[in-house]
Amino acid sequence: MSARNSQANKAAARERLRAERERQAKKDRMRRQLVVGVSAVAVLAVAGGIGYAVVQANKPSQWEAAADAKTVTAPKNTTGTNGTTVVIGKDSAKKTLELYEDSRCPVCATFEQNVGATVEKDVEAGKYKIKYVGATFIDNGIPGEGSKNALSALGAALDVSPEAFLTYKSALYSAQFHPEEKDDKFAKDAYLLEVADSVPALKGNAAFKKDVEEGTFDAWAMKMSQAFDESGVQGTPTLKMDGKPVTAEGTDSPPMTVAQFNTAIDAALKA
Repeated sequence: MSARNSQANKAAARERLRAERERQAKKDRMRRQLVVGVSAVAVLAVAGGIGYAVVQANKPSQWEAAADAKTVTAPKNTTGTNGTTVVIGKDSAKKTLELYEDSRCPVCATFEQNVGATVEKDVEAGKYKIKYVGATFIDNGIPGEGSKNALSALGAALDVSPEAFLTYKSALYSAQFHPEEKDDKFAKDAYLLEVADSVPALKGNAAFKKDVEEGTFDAWAMKMSQAFDESGVQGTPTLKMDGKPVTAEGTDSPPMTVAQFNTAIDAALKA
């Protein structure tokens, strides 16, 4: 081999090596750019996910949104601001018994099971009207949504008629349907509808079912709950006539038997 050919071959080899190195360097640059790009996308995705999670965490709950609602759909058969005044009875009745209850309250259930029928009979006879004020404080003490959800469903029953409201309230407090205080059954629409099936005016009532499932009266329930909070009443059940507590004779407790109730009511009506 001549020296000339040898030099040419060496030059060609060096050129091939240089070209190969450039191709490899280009591949390495592209690989690094790809890794950086993917990493950037991943970072953005994580950041976006965190941002979404933060937004969702700070988003008000269904009931918080209902409490803050500017527009309130009130049931029929109500009066006052946001429809939070619920008075049932004959116009001829001169006195009004205020009844403060929380749907999850076990003592309210005992009161209703023992005395509820007497109250309804007295109202029907025109002895007095009742003013119902619903509370939801048990949902805070024993975390849940049952008090609020049941109050909203009671609004749906009231929208049907005052009679449907009273009958449904009685069913919710009945020994058959009222759950243990710690059992948040009333939070489930399906259970509230099951209870409603025992009320003729509500069974198969499509409008009532729709109102319960869509929470038509959720905001109303929260306004009613606020009215209870502003009343100064500290517990349930609480009964008042003309603003004065109606209690079992010689006690500060509500009358829990028919005899105690009749004695207390007769005294209140005469006062």
